This record gives sequence, C-alpha cells and structure tokens, in this order.
Amino acid sequence: MQSLSNKKILLGITGGIAAYKSAELVRLLIKSGAEVRVVMTPSAQEFVQPLTYQALSGHRVYTDLFDGEADSAMDHIELARWCDLLLVAPASADFLGKMTAGYADNLLLTLCLASKQPVAVAPAMNQQMFANASTRDNINQLSSRQVLVWGPADGEQACGDIGPGRMLEPEQLLNNIAQQFRPGKLTGVKLLLTVGPTREAIDPVRYISNRSSGKMGYALAEAALREAAEVTLVSGPVSLIPPSAARLVAVESAQQMYDAVMQQVGTQDLFIACAAVSDYRVDQTAQHKLKKSADTMSLQLVPNADILTAVSALEERPFCVGFAAETRDLEKYAMQKLEKKKLDMIAANKVGDGSSGFETDFNQLEVFWRDGHHSIERASKPEIAKQLIDLIAGRYTCARS
Repeated sequence: MQSLSNKKILLGITGGIAAYKSAELVRLLIKSGAEVRVVMTPSAQEFVQPLTYQALSGHRVYTDLFDGEADSAMDHIELARWCDLLLVAPASADFLGKMTAGYADNLLLTLCLASKQPVAVAPAMNQQMFANASTRDNINQLSSRQVLVWGPADGEQACGDIGPGRMLEPEQLLNNIAQQFRPGKLTGVKLLLTVGPTREAIDPVRYISNRSSGKMGYALAEAALREAAEVTLVSGPVSLIPPSAARLVAVESAQQMYDAVMQQVGTQDLFIACAAVSDYRVDQTAQHKLKKSADTMSLQLVPNADILTAVSALEERPFCVGFAAETRDLEKYAMQKLEKKKLDMIAANKVGDGSSGFETDFNQLEVFWRDGHHSIERASKPEIAKQLIDLIAGRYTCARS
C-alpha cells in the first residue's frame, strides 16, 4: 500500500458511470494515510449520492458553489488552498471542455481555477467521445497548461463499446497520486531542450521548413518539469502554449536556434535536441518577394550548423540526447547518428505513415545508447514523454554517479 501520510487530497467527481469507482479510490486514499475531501458536480449526484463519499471520507461532501451552511473557514477559495493535490476522477468530456475554456459555473470548476496546487484529471467517457477532435484538443490544451492527464485506459465500456475512454482503475490512480509526492527524478537538474521546426527564409514571404508541430518537445518539457527539472525551452515557431514554469527562448531560423543554444549550454546539465532543425538554408535570402518569371526556379542551399554535434563536442558538455526521425532503416541510421555525434542517448521514431510522429498526437520510440536499447510502444505524446524522461533520468543518474 502506498504511503500518503498527512497528504491532503481534494477529489472532484463529475457525472459518469465511472463515479462508482471513485468510492473505492476514497477508501484506498484513506487507508494509505491521506486526508480526503470530496467535491461533486450536480450531474455526479445523479450517479452516486453524496452520503456515500461522506461515509467513506468522514467529512461532509461539497456540492454547491453558494452554500449558506458551509463553514466560513472552508469556502471555495480556502478549499483550494487546503489541498496538496486536486484530482478530478472521473472527468467527463463536458467537464474537460468547460475546464479548458475557463468556466466557473460550479464549485468544482471554480476550485480548478482557484488552486495553486497540482491539478490532475482522469478522463472517462465513451470511446467515440474521447476520439472526437474537440476532446483531443481540450486534453492537449490542458496538458500544455501542466494539468496532469491520467488515462484513459483502453477496454470494454459500460455502453458496450470497446476502446480508449475507461477511467483508470483506483489502484492505478492511487499509484499516480503517490508518484506526485516522491522526490523528482531530475530535482536540481538544468535541462536545455530544443523543440519544434525551424524556418529558413527564401524571401520576405516564403520559407523552407518541415512538418514538426513541436508537440513531442513540449510534452517532454512538461514531463521534465514534473520531475522537478529547471527547463529552458528553445522553441521554433509552433502554435502551442509553452509551460509557464519553463524559461522560453523563441527563435525562428536554425542559426538563431544555434546561437540561443550555445549561449545557454554552458550552465546546463542535460541537453535534449528534439527540434527538427533544417539541414540547409538558402545561400542568399532575397530582400524582396521573388516574382514568378520562369517555369522553374533554382535555389542555392548551404548547410546549417549542426547544433547537436557542436554541443556534444564541447570539452565540458551536458549529457546529450538526440532525436532521429526516419522513414526507413530506423536502427541503422539511429546508431550511426549516436556514434558519429558521440551522443549519450538517441530516441528514434519512424515518420511518414501518418500513424505517429509529425503532425499527430501519438508517437512511438526506439531509444538507443552505447550498450543498451529500450522500446516505447505507441501512445499519446504526453505518455511517451513521461516514459522517455524516466529513461533519460535513469541513464543521466548512472552517468553522473
């Protein structure tokens, strides 16, 4: 049994059949030594009565934003300040949408806005609802704001469908809660992380770039922050919200990214080169828009500086992790890059088939180091990031011990 002695857990429950599982979660939390308060939305009360959670937690259940009988010492602001962690389990699609938009029309939504402590959500809904683009966008936005997204699991659902959408089991949620209170694996480690694409100007209107969305890199930043790393994010142009706890250095071209990295790297312990940096740039950028004047147009391209090679070659360098996006011969090219650039680790992913990698919410990795290899199976990019950061933290610790 996980030990959560003296930890204060605020459990929010929204409307859904998975609400019955939350009763078991309350029991497990109490058994592990935590103090639990429960908040229910109006729709949650249609599935399970508040009296159930009151009996299990030993405290009154909070249900109304305007409650004349509430103890003045435990209004909605004080309740948000009281907890060490706020977990919404189950978190319905409706609740996630309102939370993303910043709604505060019930007590639980208000607490999510008012809490300075970590907030986690355990999604639970029909598999088709979970697959809907609106739901995926909401979850991605919440994750980018450092809301912890736990699940959902894949399997049979109450409606008879089979697929992702089941709330994680209470035992898994208990384990996730316990993990929040252990010392971070990267406590005190300074991480420099490059993410996103670069753009190489042809003229004031056009540029050369690639399909990188930056989602994998931003997920890595969030995962590293959760492990207590000090993150500096050197980001190419992306349409993502950077984690507020990271230091952001925004760049556009490969040369700008190179300059930013070399300015920062001397004080860093760990360097992860996740950015998809353009290998070439136009030799002479036109000062004015190039007009269509012939059937063909030729551009003279010259190589950009290799950021990862430059960092790895430093006499006093950080622990270096590279990425390799390949369309074929994944292991062969990844190992060649590992050796040529003298890296500590490399994470390789296959791109081009649309199932993972660029422009998707999913990824899968083959991670190599000189005497080892680990496969990370296809999953959402936040989940992939968590597993990769765990792996990097372990190798980094071994290298520094």
